[in-house]
Amino acid sequence: MDKIAIGVVGVGTLGFHHARLLKEFEGAHLVGLYDIDRDRGRGVASELGTSSFEALEDLCGAVDAAIIAVPTREHLAVTKIALEHGCDILVEKPIAADLSGADELVRLAEEHGRVVQVGHVERFNGAVRACEPYLKDPLFVESHRLAPFVWRGTDVPVVLDLMIHDIDLIVSLVRRPVVDVKAVGVSVLSGTVDIANARLEFEGGAVANITASRVSVSRQRKIRFFQPSGYISLDLGRGTGEFYRRKAFQAKTDGQVTLSDFVEHVSLPGDGVEPLQLELEAFLEAVRGEAPVAVTAEEGRTALAIALQIVERIEKHESHVIDSSSPRA
Repeated sequence: MDKIAIGVVGVGTLGFHHARLLKEFEGAHLVGLYDIDRDRGRGVASELGTSSFEALEDLCGAVDAAIIAVPTREHLAVTKIALEHGCDILVEKPIAADLSGADELVRLAEEHGRVVQVGHVERFNGAVRACEPYLKDPLFVESHRLAPFVWRGTDVPVVLDLMIHDIDLIVSLVRRPVVDVKAVGVSVLSGTVDIANARLEFEGGAVANITASRVSVSRQRKIRFFQPSGYISLDLGRGTGEFYRRKAFQAKTDGQVTLSDFVEHVSLPGDGVEPLQLELEAFLEAVRGEAPVAVTAEEGRTALAIALQIVERIEKHESHVIDSSSPRA
């Protein structure tokens, strides 16, 4: 099998891990990387035993595919250059800073006939993959994604920084359009919203309650699905889960009944494989034409559209609260 020549654009924390994993892939050749911070680029290249390119265009001209892990506001400009050089693309989430940028990326991908995959890595979480055979018509979903405060990512609301992971994941699993959005949020430490809660209602009546915070004391990444057949609880941080489902009940002669008499516990251990590794494998398969794109540009746009709608609802709610609390004449 010919190795795919690939490069990484942007080697901050996430870009570094992309490059680290690609260095070990049998089906890929990490040609090099590019970072606007030349010292950072050279340092990472030296650590990983690859090349640091001085110009983005030079890297794109030397590879068949590229990982775009730059700040969101740069996604459109960088991805456009890579597509114009004939590269297939894995661009980190969110796909773009706004819907016009997302629409342009969707158009460019079609125009150039290239693969564009969006980096919604939670779809590859071991707990998610383990639960999918048991997931059927969820009626209520509840998720919590909590993290301690760091300055990274505070240039955008927590909705675009953290919550968008769960937005994409839930939409992909419920498999119905969102028809209504309600949301509240508060800026605690940064200049943008740091904690938010959104309620999504789907066509057919299913509801998702999503909470994201970057001002928590401890980390938590959990999601729960309630459906007619039972209850699924996933710990995305551990990559494990549990499924409690109803089973046929047989009355006991002594009349004593316990929960285990009519509820079966199914362990969802996951397989321990790093989700980012599986995401990259899926991308390379799509580049080779061996599988469809795992998370398409259109799906990335859908997640972004819902996230931006949540941000809009938060702003309207905040304005309403402030107006309502103002002194009356």
